Amino acid sequence: MMLRPLLALLGLLVALQAQAARTTTPLDAAWRFQRADVAGAEAPGFDDAAWTAITLPHTYNGVDGETGGTPYRGPAWYRRTLDIPAGAGTRRFLEFDGATLAADVWVNGRHAGRHEGGFARFRFDITPLLQPGRNLLAVRVDNTRLPHVAPLGGDFTVFGGLVRPVGLVETPDTHIELMDHGGPGVRVDIETLDTTRARLKVQVQLRNDGSRPAGRELRLTLRDAQGRSVAQQTRRLSLPAGGTDAVTAIVNVPQPHLWQGVKDPYLYRLSAELLDGRDVADTVQLPVGLRQFGVDPQRGFLLNGKPYPLHGVNYFHAGRPGRGVAIGKPEIDEDLRILMDMGLTGLRLVHYQHPAYTYERADELGLVLWTEIPLNSAMEETPAFRDNLYSQLRELVRQNHHHASVAVWGIGNEVYRSDEPIRALLADLHALAKREDASRLTSYAHCCAPDDHPMALQTDLASYNRYWGWYDGQFKDIGPWADKLHAKLPAKPIGLGEYGAGASAIQQEDPPRRPEPGGRWHPEQYQALFHETYAAEIAKRPFMWGTFIWLGFDHAAANRHEGDTTGRNDKGLVTYDRSKLKDAYHLMRAWWQSKPVLHIANKRLSTRPAGTLAIKAYSNAAKATLEVNGKVIGTVDVVDRVAVWPAVTLAAGPATLQVRDDRGSIDRVDWQVEGCAADALGTQRVLQLPREGAAYGSPHARLPLAANEVVLTFDDGPKPGVTERVLQALKAECAKATFFMNGEPMLQNPALAQRVRAEGHTVAMHGHKHLAFGQLPAKDQLADLEAMQKAYRHVIGGDAAAWRFPFLAETPDLRDALRKQNVTVMSVDTGVEDWVQGQSPEVLAERLVKGLREKGGGVVLLHDVHDQTAAALPLMLRRLKQDGWRLVHLQWAEPTR
Repeated sequence: MMLRPLLALLGLLVALQAQAARTTTPLDAAWRFQRADVAGAEAPGFDDAAWTAITLPHTYNGVDGETGGTPYRGPAWYRRTLDIPAGAGTRRFLEFDGATLAADVWVNGRHAGRHEGGFARFRFDITPLLQPGRNLLAVRVDNTRLPHVAPLGGDFTVFGGLVRPVGLVETPDTHIELMDHGGPGVRVDIETLDTTRARLKVQVQLRNDGSRPAGRELRLTLRDAQGRSVAQQTRRLSLPAGGTDAVTAIVNVPQPHLWQGVKDPYLYRLSAELLDGRDVADTVQLPVGLRQFGVDPQRGFLLNGKPYPLHGVNYFHAGRPGRGVAIGKPEIDEDLRILMDMGLTGLRLVHYQHPAYTYERADELGLVLWTEIPLNSAMEETPAFRDNLYSQLRELVRQNHHHASVAVWGIGNEVYRSDEPIRALLADLHALAKREDASRLTSYAHCCAPDDHPMALQTDLASYNRYWGWYDGQFKDIGPWADKLHAKLPAKPIGLGEYGAGASAIQQEDPPRRPEPGGRWHPEQYQALFHETYAAEIAKRPFMWGTFIWLGFDHAAANRHEGDTTGRNDKGLVTYDRSKLKDAYHLMRAWWQSKPVLHIANKRLSTRPAGTLAIKAYSNAAKATLEVNGKVIGTVDVVDRVAVWPAVTLAAGPATLQVRDDRGSIDRVDWQVEGCAADALGTQRVLQLPREGAAYGSPHARLPLAANEVVLTFDDGPKPGVTERVLQALKAECAKATFFMNGEPMLQNPALAQRVRAEGHTVAMHGHKHLAFGQLPAKDQLADLEAMQKAYRHVIGGDAAAWRFPFLAETPDLRDALRKQNVTVMSVDTGVEDWVQGQSPEVLAERLVKGLREKGGGVVLLHDVHDQTAAALPLMLRRLKQDGWRLVHLQWAEPTR
């Protein structure tokens, strides 16, 4: 096979002594660091002895970037020495795989260059700045929000620092280009491809930085996965002193072995070698996967001309607690192992360019990638901002064009405006992506303007971020939405760029109530319900070109104050530390994995009350059988990967549940079932009230209770050291109560407030600051109500159904506001006066039963902030039992949304 002539000989070639081949030396060790802007730190004589010794990758937001609040966004300095041997004919480049967000580099006190953009590889030729012997490298990194550098916004922490490796690349003066936007200098395009032949266009950029013309030979070799040569070409060429040139070659591959995604991620390897005589002076090697991507508005994503269901997750650069995104290959490998075991076929890499190793592994694993630039949330209408986006897009494409896994260039995500400037910017970015690489598709993740808005339709693929059932709407809305949009835009490929719900692996509630997205209570079970519906609806709609769950792993988001951890987005299917796979992970594994999958849901809710409940398991079999303590409960059909036994009775004591499906899989879990002792007070019934703004207790209407029925309520908590003892006493008697909490202690003790609800009690409102409302103007009363509701949503989630006035001092203004919001006002029928100090358990118990006898039952007022109440409660509950009182638990109907 001959290389077609592309370069004319330029005359007599000058023979030069053979030079050493390219080497890359890691520079990750022996750095000194200071998180501050230090004047003169670029100077070789600057004393950095007091600075911190660190190793790369490194971030200076490892703690404050993931614990809430406002992380440091500003400059920091890194310094280290570099020893260079004497000798001519060698070029030396500093290579940074990522420096967030802008970096200035000095060598021996001289400025080597500046790079703006935190996530792409960049290089500086530092040859003229070096001296034989010891040299000083100084890097000023700054993650300050710069108005002309993307990203300007986004729901993620911008971790400052040298967050990816740094290296020294050494080449001969004549070498393959290194200064083309961080790219490899070699490009491979697939011109034609079928099962009999592939035609590849290979382009190699060359540079001669020497002072003399250079005669060289370029050798291109394509090898198969076993290392056998499939095609080889050589060409003599000449480069003028200080000049550049490009070579284009056509490589034909007979009987190509196609890259078939996760089924068969077959890779060839292309070697571009620059020869100086018989010596290899420079080499670049690239993986080559032979495949074609396409999309059909009716059939979805196509790989090599055939439908290829593209489903996966959004994947942030692998983070770890205390380290942010300053991680390496082992962490990326761990993440990809977890994700691959789920059975996904694709990843959306958000919201910026990822480490080079992620793309390399995706090629090898067969994952199809959507990768994007950090145009997120906001834009500036300036030429400088536009130019920075252009630069980051060129870097993304030129550094990753050779990766078989990359199918989609993403040009942005959720920009919160819909005017002409953003439409025009997206149109320009799409056009640039096509000029850079016409072989791939483009997409923009759209959220906030109408679905058919021009900004949603600028790219090849229309992608939407939808969260019905979490932020608004209902789970079931996803199917009709997709059908309506598909009918409206029949020629446009549509997909889901994001969908998901938050979940804490340590917050358990079965069945779950709908949580408040910004609240502190995100039970794991609700996320699983969300994905049960979405997965089933998506499976019915093969026209969707791709669907990507938000999110593979929980990630750091400094501005979030929700779920079980401040500074965290908890929509991941796996926890931030990678230690827990949430139930939704196992559900999606049942949908996506071909090998047998079986998982009993709700395992972490390992203590259960005696009684009847639903048992659920996820499986990709057809039928599943449940046993409890060796007794067969029954066999059920698995519907949409979910098997449900709707009414299983569990008696008190240990319970071993085992599920076996018809593919031979077995899963089991051990629970502890807690029942009431034979002589316990117990809770005789639940009284569910409508949300209609009624008022109960003296002096209002009496609750619909029998003469021997009583409702227990507690005010003013939660209070550490007391509320726990109250809960313990209630649990011992299987008694349920309603806790009217104040907003301030609720915010101060969110876990304790959540424990109250998790143990089956009802939580309601008692004012944010426990004020005497009768002494306040109406606007201050309403402000306190609003603060109380905000605290409730934040800690408990949802809207509280009931309110009790502090001091029972009701006001017309607040009563009217509560009535309009359908909030029940709950007064009392019997008070125990447990706030009066110095009373013994016997006195309080006697006062309780005496008051109940006088009132004929009703609502009892106690306080979970007094030690004497907690001490007396066990006796009070026993007296209720002895005197024949029956306990009723108040609940309210869920609000319609």
